[in-house]
Amino acid sequence: MNRTERMYEDACAIYAEHGVDVEEAVRRMNACVIGIHAWQGDDVTGFENTGHALTGGCQVTGNYPGRARTAEELRQDLDEAFTMIPGPFKVVLQGHEVDCVTPGCDRDSFTVENFSGWRDWAVERKIGLDIAPAFYSHPKLDMGLSLSHPDPEIRAFWIRHGQACRRIGEAFARATGVRSVCNFWAPDGFKDTPADRLAPRRRLMESLDAIFADPVDEALVLDAVESKLFGIGTESCTVGSHDFYLTYAARHNKAICLDMGHFHPTESIADKLSAILVQQGRILLHVSRGVRWDSDHVIVLNDDLLSLGREIAACGTDRIEIGLDYFDATINRVGAWVIGAHNMRKALLRGFLEPTAEICAAESRRDLTARLALQEEAKSLPWGAVWAHCLEEWGIPAVGGVLDRISDYEKKVQFRRG
Repeated sequence: MNRTERMYEDACAIYAEHGVDVEEAVRRMNACVIGIHAWQGDDVTGFENTGHALTGGCQVTGNYPGRARTAEELRQDLDEAFTMIPGPFKVVLQGHEVDCVTPGCDRDSFTVENFSGWRDWAVERKIGLDIAPAFYSHPKLDMGLSLSHPDPEIRAFWIRHGQACRRIGEAFARATGVRSVCNFWAPDGFKDTPADRLAPRRRLMESLDAIFADPVDEALVLDAVESKLFGIGTESCTVGSHDFYLTYAARHNKAICLDMGHFHPTESIADKLSAILVQQGRILLHVSRGVRWDSDHVIVLNDDLLSLGREIAACGTDRIEIGLDYFDATINRVGAWVIGAHNMRKALLRGFLEPTAEICAAESRRDLTARLALQEEAKSLPWGAVWAHCLEEWGIPAVGGVLDRISDYEKKVQFRRG
């Protein structure tokens, strides 16, 4: 018996004293599917090769060498990351991360054939594929507006793009056997205070209605809508605010997407899970880390993430979709995926290992002193020993081995891209 096994056995005994079945907690954690966001690997540039700058309030900082320049290179980087990321997982694409664009074909006429390399790759690896329309970084994002633009022709273009992405998601699901989430976030907003907030929100609502009126098999596609507090250039009014989308999702039976960077810095995303799930359908989580604003830093195991993992465990995972959403070009991009995915799984593990029954028992007998003491005690229970055992079971090295793999890969592959 090696040291990791001895520590794991001791941890199981300690958790058992608190009424926690470690093997069951690990089983529940291992059942959680995490969406790995492809755009960390290409800095949200996509592969249309139009030369159009990143717009829509998105900001990617850094110039670390090795960015994926094609869909094939991006898949190569994802394959490398997957050797260090415990599963299960799926991949989430943006609507401009195409394999090929035929002459005269714009985003409003994309089909699954523009993503055929992704489809075939996912089928071979037996993983699912999600997709999100890209309502940004395009000449038709005019004055910062897409689906809420006053020009009906511009709105029609973006409506067709949204419809195309849902049909692509449906084709992904048919090929992979895994339902595809199609998430809608539009950057529409105003830098300064608009004279009329109602009209653009009405136009956004009507555009979404038109998109969702185009039929797809809802057993194969889960629609989600995502709000934002503000973005660069939309500081005074975001058309698709949380109030707008929460109401829209409830009325139209759509999932609501909660991005951890899209709210006030002191607002708890974890608290929103039970408040929403007690009344309406499904939640899509975009797990990110904002530093002072929606800066999409690589997620770390901070209080926000730990609270999220705890609430996911408490609410149950049957109506929650988990996806990562950050982009950092100051560090190795494969490393960013691996670090973030590990931290997401650590937070889930911590949540499932919490001695919930013991803490709830104290609460039910109104012993709030005991509740607080037990909540604090739970923080120092030996979850790290359980995580180390899980890594061995998955065949994934500890951090030193991971760093060696990343360093070797960037020298042999990424740094040679120029």
